Amino acid sequence: MNSDRLIIFDTTLRDGEQSPGASMTKDEKVRIARALERLRVDVIEAGFPIASPGDFESVQAVARAVKDSTVCGLARALDRDIDRAGEALADAASGRIHTFIATSPIHMKMKLRMEPEQVIEQAVKAVKRAGKYTDNIEFSPEDAGRSELDFLCRVLEAVIDAGATTVNIPDTVGYNLPHQFGELIRQLIERVPNSDKAVFSVHCHNDLGLAVANSLSSVINGARQVECTINGLGERAGNAALEEVVMAVRTRRDVFTCDTRLETPEIMACSRLVSSITGFAVQPNKAIVGANAFAHESGIHQDGVLKSRETYEIMRAQDVGWAANRIVLGKHSGRNAFRTRLEALDIHLDSEEALNEAFARFKELADKKHEIYDEDLQALVTEASQEAENEQFKLVALRVCSETGETPSADVTLNINGEEKRASASGGGPVDATFKAIESIVGSGTELQLYSVNNITSGTDAQGEVTVRLEKAGHIVNGQGADTDIVIASARAYVNALNKIIEPEGREHPQLGDV
Repeated sequence: MNSDRLIIFDTTLRDGEQSPGASMTKDEKVRIARALERLRVDVIEAGFPIASPGDFESVQAVARAVKDSTVCGLARALDRDIDRAGEALADAASGRIHTFIATSPIHMKMKLRMEPEQVIEQAVKAVKRAGKYTDNIEFSPEDAGRSELDFLCRVLEAVIDAGATTVNIPDTVGYNLPHQFGELIRQLIERVPNSDKAVFSVHCHNDLGLAVANSLSSVINGARQVECTINGLGERAGNAALEEVVMAVRTRRDVFTCDTRLETPEIMACSRLVSSITGFAVQPNKAIVGANAFAHESGIHQDGVLKSRETYEIMRAQDVGWAANRIVLGKHSGRNAFRTRLEALDIHLDSEEALNEAFARFKELADKKHEIYDEDLQALVTEASQEAENEQFKLVALRVCSETGETPSADVTLNINGEEKRASASGGGPVDATFKAIESIVGSGTELQLYSVNNITSGTDAQGEVTVRLEKAGHIVNGQGADTDIVIASARAYVNALNKIIEPEGREHPQLGDV
């Protein structure tokens, strides 16, 4: 192991997808995986193959599509999980099986109902079974952050002897503080007799807002792999944000003795793609990828930056992809320019018919706004793929009336399995009226949990991207819609969410466990 190299393990497609409503289709996972490959991420955890047939197919598709990164599948320390992961990764140019079992007293007693010796035995058995499929094996003691140190040392020594090449120490519930977690990593490396035969990794959750800090403390204390996600996506409060970990290590070379191999100008493209597909908007003041990350409003700051950028900027915006040159398409752009730009964004359509449909959507959008940027194209293709997969409900027509002193109203026409149905409703605003009209047709029984609007690009003609989160009987989905008209975008997002929640087969991601 090169001590100067920090391995970046991205789990956006697995742990990130466990965010309520962040479920991704197979094609969307492949698009994100290819973007991560361009970013030169070392390991891409593509999913949890045993979770569902859809997840198995997604891991398999990513394994076949990615050539320059290692593709990883997660598996509990069970034979059927490991065999399923091995099958999903069979076609990978470089594959890894990541198996785990809980090691904290509370998890062993209350969840596993196993004695410590049984846990060690099961862990060793799982690692050895993974060895039937690959020699690239990662083991995680789930809830390591609350496990007993002596027992952790015993488990890690045993799994390394059994063939684990990476041992990952998860702060599963985000309980640790930076100085504690860094010290834990240091002690494990010192006390495990065969620690030199494996890469030590960390996987930190953000429940106390310390995932990045805990990860960086671990790196200072000897960890040489960090598990993270784009935009910090992940269940509950999320995971360590890849972009923050990578840029902290690269910016503070005076502190860190290692660096990553990442092509950091690709960070913004990945961030936007993940945000567009999941519907999880990036907050403006988010480090590195937020809209305000390199913005200066204070006169004192502006004056300093104009005189010397380094006065208030510790890294260049260009280094994370903010200033990349882009071809701006418009209504006069031809089919070839459109196709070429999609290819440059690594968007590959399945057929000429699909290209023609996308080009027609592009022309329709070009009639509404003067300039079409990469973000517009990403949203256009994402919405098209969502509609193609969810055909039960389709928005046919929408008419709204919002007038000073009058109650807003909406007339909606939906196509439901080939039959058109129409309804009208009034509400507190045009969006509220639209949603009520849709519900009067569908009668879904869902509860609206989130309604969010973000502009995709700048300008008064910018597309609005709307996210709608619906819940029904504990099943939570996000729907997305984009249009230059916010009300139409809202209706599309609501219909998209309804298609997912009423026909969830193949898209559910049951929670089998987490590291």
